[in-house]
Amino acid sequence: MLPTVIGLARDRVHRFSKQPCETLTLLAGLGVEGDAHVGRTVQHLSRIAKDPTVPNLRQVHLIHAELFDELAEKGFAIAPGQLGENVTTRGIDLLGLPRGARLRLGQDALIEVTGLRNPCRQIDGLAKGLMAAVVDRADDGRPIRKCGVMAIVIAAGDVHTGDRVSLASLPLEHQPLDVV
Repeated sequence: MLPTVIGLARDRVHRFSKQPCETLTLLAGLGVEGDAHVGRTVQHLSRIAKDPTVPNLRQVHLIHAELFDELAEKGFAIAPGQLGENVTTRGIDLLGLPRGARLRLGQDALIEVTGLRNPCRQIDGLAKGLMAAVVDRADDGRPIRKCGVMAIVIAAGDVHTGDRVSLASLPLEHQPLDVV
């Protein structure tokens, strides 16, 4: 299967889950038009409290639908937008991308992956035990966060459900993803 956008969501209010929609407009340097997290500086409430001047490296949140498949096998029924993501993809290994990888979403939108989403305890408010289901452990005990990646918007554009996702570029040096 070609990498595809299978779900889109946004919400003007700071809530855990976002409202599904058919189209998102990505704004260069800002994020998702009409979303509570749009802005040049951090928009996540906990991060604003620490330092509101920090650049917003979490303008767009992407999750791979394959995670929903894995969660379904564990008894969780999760739909696009419920984990707070803006873009749900299928057919691309988001977690395997390096920091700085650029993805084209649809015709015009270009985003750059900045890091991993660090899942928070609010996830258990959606379904008890879900937090444990989205974090595995490596052999050495390090957490493996599976709840998607964060990105910034490099080039503006509209993204529609069903649009293709393509790898536009990779950085010269591979830098593994870390939490942003």
